[in-house]
Amino acid sequence: MTSRSSKATARTSSEARAVARTQTLIKGSNGIGTVRKTVLPGGLRIVTETLPSVRSATFGIWAHVGSRDETPALNGATHYLEHLLFKGTHRRSALDISSAVDAVGGEMNAFTAKEYTCYYARVLDTDLPLAIDVVCDMLTDSVIREEDVDVERGAILEEIAMTEDDPGDCVHDLFAHTMFGDNPLGRPVLGTVDTVNALGADRIRRFYKKHYDPTHLVVACAGNIDHNKVVRQVRAAFEKAGALKDPDARPAGPRTGRRTVRTAGRVELLGRKTEQAHIVLGMPGLARTDDRRWALGVLNTALGGGMSSRLFQEVREKRGLAYSVYSYTSGFADCGLFGVYAGCRPSQVHDVLKICRDELDHVAEHGLSDEEIDRAIGQLRGSTVLGLEDTGALMNRIGKSELCWGEQMSVDDMLARIASVTPDDVREVARDILGRRPSLSVIGPLKDKQAARLHDAVA
Repeated sequence: MTSRSSKATARTSSEARAVARTQTLIKGSNGIGTVRKTVLPGGLRIVTETLPSVRSATFGIWAHVGSRDETPALNGATHYLEHLLFKGTHRRSALDISSAVDAVGGEMNAFTAKEYTCYYARVLDTDLPLAIDVVCDMLTDSVIREEDVDVERGAILEEIAMTEDDPGDCVHDLFAHTMFGDNPLGRPVLGTVDTVNALGADRIRRFYKKHYDPTHLVVACAGNIDHNKVVRQVRAAFEKAGALKDPDARPAGPRTGRRTVRTAGRVELLGRKTEQAHIVLGMPGLARTDDRRWALGVLNTALGGGMSSRLFQEVREKRGLAYSVYSYTSGFADCGLFGVYAGCRPSQVHDVLKICRDELDHVAEHGLSDEEIDRAIGQLRGSTVLGLEDTGALMNRIGKSELCWGEQMSVDDMLARIASVTPDDVREVARDILGRRPSLSVIGPLKDKQAARLHDAVA
């Protein structure tokens, strides 16, 4: 039998462990740009960035779950759940959720990616407590009714149809499959018609309970806010829902895992009666934690990141073979992609591919000029700052940084890292990435002879 003094000691010890831990990650100037982080008992992380000069605030909750966490039978479950969390809780109906934010002129939305999901609301700073209460309620107390699953199924199937009607969008899903095959990273975030039709409320509820644990969530808030007030309001909302059950729980770390197998030299063609042929030519890139990602960002900008880039100049400006042509990178926990997209007339596919392949091969062998690299560094630095000029972008930056890297980097540090990239760094990453055998995905009205020739483009 435990004595009263022993119980009191145990209770005191438990309360001591249950104290929230707060630290300043980035100290801004006069309070502007200060990033603070609190870890609540139960493992919930709260990260904020203060910007007193604005009158808005963006509040978001990031879940460390994406389509990569799905089995083949569950493909599309993460995105399905994103829809369903807007359909109601025990306290609010779907109309209550939407009308609460509409009534204050705010906006609310969510997005699902391969490795994370985010739910957010942007409101006036004075309406932040409402946004916190609504979004936390959605994340912690969704009811996921069978009838809502059935209704939302139709909306998701329409979303899949809409994506398939846009070959310029669909070709990127095809390229992911070309590179990764029947792997979670190679499957579409939306799922397929078959997998969405097969998903029921019970399976989605189990998925929800497994992945929406506080230890796998990050709360991010940016704008004219007070960190301590945000922490108190979030904690009250989660405790009201009984979500912070284990005071000793610790936050999950950034995602790790086995290196995903990527292929080289694969070609996938999807015949469609479209006016244009849509092309993605690419190869394996870098994981998002790779230190060379800064050099790859400069390389990507110089190759296809703007109107002065090599690909834009060679394909569009000099020859007029495409209206849209660009390069891009995607970084995941253990791997990445580098791709070049172009949309052109079907008769011009081989010419466009040859130019793109020649440019990639040339840069892999000879690198970029110092002038091109300097221009790309300047462009990347400018776009980085301009892309962080609103509270939504700031919330995205601090939320994703905490979830994916487990650390924060100030804007000044980011600009310094970009500026520190040397021509040799860019040339080295160009040899490594662009020197690999590419894969190819094409959607369009291709004839048999054209299709046969496309396989030669990646030989």
